[in-house]
Amino acid sequence: MCTMSHRRALHFVFKIGDRTKAASFFRDVLGMKFLRHEEFEKGCDAACNGPYDGKWSKSMVGYGSEDSHFVIELTYNYGIGQYPLGNDFKGITLSSKQAVANVKSQGYPSSQNGDCLTVEVPGGYQFHINDDDKLGDPVDMVTLASSDLKRSVDYWHRLLGMEIYKQSGNSVILGYSSQQCKLELYDIGKPVEHAKAYGRIAFSCPREQLPEIESQMKRENQTILTPLISLDTPGKASVEVVILADPDGHEICFVGDDAFQELSKTDTKADQLLNEAISTDKSDEWFAKKGKEKATA
Repeated sequence: MCTMSHRRALHFVFKIGDRTKAASFFRDVLGMKFLRHEEFEKGCDAACNGPYDGKWSKSMVGYGSEDSHFVIELTYNYGIGQYPLGNDFKGITLSSKQAVANVKSQGYPSSQNGDCLTVEVPGGYQFHINDDDKLGDPVDMVTLASSDLKRSVDYWHRLLGMEIYKQSGNSVILGYSSQQCKLELYDIGKPVEHAKAYGRIAFSCPREQLPEIESQMKRENQTILTPLISLDTPGKASVEVVILADPDGHEICFVGDDAFQELSKTDTKADQLLNEAISTDKSDEWFAKKGKEKATA
């Protein structure tokens, strides 16, 4: 078994159909900052943007640099305006008094449960915001659905080496460190459906662990979506990844840490690059002139 202390939760991937609305939500409602923005002419070899071959973009957004914060990866496939939701993603929980204040001052649609506000990203993904601040990263937890909690715990705890921090009758909270964003698995008592909007959770590990992760999953007859592969980003570092799927089909990316630290350096021009990409993307205008809507995935 590989040493788990050097593994770290990195980000969760959302597919978005409207970059303008999504950017406004993360900036103005949650109070996050864009950390980097990258454009690609063809689909990712590891299906980072989903099963699409055309032009796409990646925007990383969060409360701080990727080397110390759990962030969000927004993937945008040109020409696709909507992704049907499944029951797989149950939300991201964060703690931020400022985000709560933003929701209330802007009249952003929300529901309240005690001190926690639930809001939706344009596209339907939920965020649960605690009216509180904490030291370090405000992002507390990602919650994913499970159809069989015992089986899920065996996979994430025994095979992937996550520590169990809390367990109740229908949920379990795991992680690689008490100081990192946690993963909550919630038993929904029925099959998990991913539809087209399914995401992906990413973790870093020492590069030498990647072949062992792949070998271990082969020995255990688990799903490997993408065997060890090197991915290129124009003008930036290449990274090596292995993409897995847990028993409920949740996608999991493990990436070599050294190269990822080089790739993920904060770009001070991230906002400018995203704004320029939105400005030059005339697809919304074209579809409007034709009296049509962008495709639904």
